[in-house]
Amino acid sequence: MVEIIAHASMITSFVAVMMLIIEYVNVQTRGLFLSAIQGSRWRQYLLAAILGAIPGCMGAFVVVALFAHRKVSLGALVAAMIATSGDETFVMLALFPSTAMLMTLGLAVLGVLSGWLTDTWLPPKWIPTVDAGCCGLQVHEVTECHCFPKGKILAQWRDLSPYRATLMVSLAIVVFVIITGYLGPSEWGWKRITLLFVMGAGLFIISTVPDHFLEKHLWRHVAKHHVPRVFLWTFGALAVLAVLMHFIDLGAVVASNHVVVLITAALVGVLPESGPHLVFVTMFADQIVPLSILVASSIVQDGHGMLPLLSTSKRAFVIVKLINLIVGLSVGGLMLVVGN
Repeated sequence: MVEIIAHASMITSFVAVMMLIIEYVNVQTRGLFLSAIQGSRWRQYLLAAILGAIPGCMGAFVVVALFAHRKVSLGALVAAMIATSGDETFVMLALFPSTAMLMTLGLAVLGVLSGWLTDTWLPPKWIPTVDAGCCGLQVHEVTECHCFPKGKILAQWRDLSPYRATLMVSLAIVVFVIITGYLGPSEWGWKRITLLFVMGAGLFIISTVPDHFLEKHLWRHVAKHHVPRVFLWTFGALAVLAVLMHFIDLGAVVASNHVVVLITAALVGVLPESGPHLVFVTMFADQIVPLSILVASSIVQDGHGMLPLLSTSKRAFVIVKLINLIVGLSVGGLMLVVGN
């Protein structure tokens, strides 16, 4: 149990800081993709896939908002949702970074191709319409936020807010236990160095950004909303697998039922929720399931990315999920046949 808690804590810490870094970059770039994505269909597919490939749900939310405002096609929406794996991408980067990066690149390419095929082959009567004037989504421009306010950083520390104090102490403790080997890799190597580099970037951001950024982007969004959810789902997935592997030979059971597990993983991916997919992430990390099952699940699932679409077009939600399910089962099944 202690080992599971430590493992879940390490993953959650990495996920939280990566989310913070992406929030920081997003604010600093002033929502660059919002203006760049509108144009030719191929540009839409490419940039939608890039937005989807960004870890977390932020990029997927942007594409959903643009689709709701008729700024991008249904194919672009499909491209983003195939490319995205939601918050689970952070966990995969923590557990198997090289495989996760290669898989994300592959999903982005697959998303571009699937988006083009969707717009080319889908009958016009199937393409859902969205009433842009009545939709509940709004594309917000990123407000001006000076994330490195020169001349004000020392003043922020003299008038230390509880958010900054809590986050700095928490992250400093994480850095200490990683250095001492109580959390994360037990020996020095590229994994521990990478973890410390990411945590160091987090410390820099927390120590320099204004209180507005800390409260709105980190405390309310990452710390209060995502961190508890990520920890509980990660802990739950690790605990369930530990119990199952203690009582049964899970590897043998899965090995004899790859097709059933593949279909199950794809169907679980239909759920518009970050969390259930982590079961298959941890099973792949423990070499219980092959890459094909992880890929099928990643293609179909999109974290919370599709949730806002339910408020604007349930038909679009169903069509995109159906397309992703077909693509996920097809690609995963092909990989399974060839031995992956």
